[in-house]
Amino acid sequence: MYPIHHTFGPHATLPFALRSLCLIFQPWKWRNGSEQESLRNALQQSFGGDVFLFYTAREALAALLRAIHLRSGEEVIIQAFTCVVVPNAVHACGGVPIYADVDGDTLNLDCADVERKITPRTRAIIAQHTFGIPADLTCLRKICDERGIFLIEDCAQVLPDDPSSPLARTGDFAILSFGRDKAISGVSGGAVISQKADAAVALADAERNAGQLPFSVVFRFLLYPLIYRKARALYVIGLGRAYLALCKKLRLLIPIVTPEEKQGNMILRLRKLPNACAALALYSMQQLPRINAHRRNLTQYYIDACGRNGWNVIPGIQIANCKSPIANHPLQKFPLFFPNADGLRASLKEDNIFLDDGWTGCVICPRGTDTEALEYTAGADPEAEQVCEKILCLPTHPTMTMQQAQRLILCLAKRHDH
Repeated sequence: MYPIHHTFGPHATLPFALRSLCLIFQPWKWRNGSEQESLRNALQQSFGGDVFLFYTAREALAALLRAIHLRSGEEVIIQAFTCVVVPNAVHACGGVPIYADVDGDTLNLDCADVERKITPRTRAIIAQHTFGIPADLTCLRKICDERGIFLIEDCAQVLPDDPSSPLARTGDFAILSFGRDKAISGVSGGAVISQKADAAVALADAERNAGQLPFSVVFRFLLYPLIYRKARALYVIGLGRAYLALCKKLRLLIPIVTPEEKQGNMILRLRKLPNACAALALYSMQQLPRINAHRRNLTQYYIDACGRNGWNVIPGIQIANCKSPIANHPLQKFPLFFPNADGLRASLKEDNIFLDDGWTGCVICPRGTDTEALEYTAGADPEAEQVCEKILCLPTHPTMTMQQAQRLILCLAKRHDH
């Protein structure tokens, strides 16, 4: 049977892989082409503002922090349950990441703790919409307006298809990611949406002066969906792990987070978004209503399954006074909490179910990150620390089928009962 997973090419559907294959045979389109501007225009039409494209979301964030002239020692408030690339970008620009605790109901910033952490040195607040669960933008917008602080939305894990959604439209800026497992995918890529004209001038300069990626890197990105589609098939006969190990040894796969980044080090350099990645991200964005509908359907199934099995669903996934509990929440993944989450993940591997997604075991993800180097103080944000120890996420990505979701719930219930 095919593996259930978070990270084995989650966007690598057959049409996506075929587009990647076609691009492999068009190397003149790898670095530059019309798809870059088409993607920019599509994002501007959807979210307004000015859009700037970069190689990764972490480089997009670094470009933004430079554009707002973040000075040495100035502070950026981020949530404690986050990815290492966020504080790394703050550090790389000379800033100080200040960690606020999360609200256990939403896994997003706790507004009360945010207010406690604000100082005269605070320049910005980054509102992460964790797994697609909306942060409290009304509260955060009010705080920022009262204090003269920039509000940056981290939309790596969600891209709304509803034009009335406040997500990516409330902050002064929004950061998008086109990474392998994000809301949409170009295998790699990131963008800044700016609602501030003065910052837009600096961002335009940053994008124009960004360097080009080597052709060898773009080639490996285009191989990615093909490699993982083959890997999923090989897992059926027990050869998937060996095949992926070989691909890594041959350096055909580019790591999402490097060992240096896990130690708190980011080389501050900006690179352009390759046109080939823009082409894949544009295709993915064109499929956004279908992708989000698929995510909503799986989320609804998981909510119903939680009710049958007596598992708690965090309130942030529910919509008050709404007949549909998921409404406009196209979750990137569905979070559950178990005291023995690590044990469950390990036992589910026996069922060809792989739920390691990088968002477990460390308050700054992934597991093994040097939190001291990133200036996080153990015990400072207790809710976030509890979340990372107990969380177990279920996939909602485009290659996760309803039949797989049903099998996952059956296996999880069986393993949990034992």
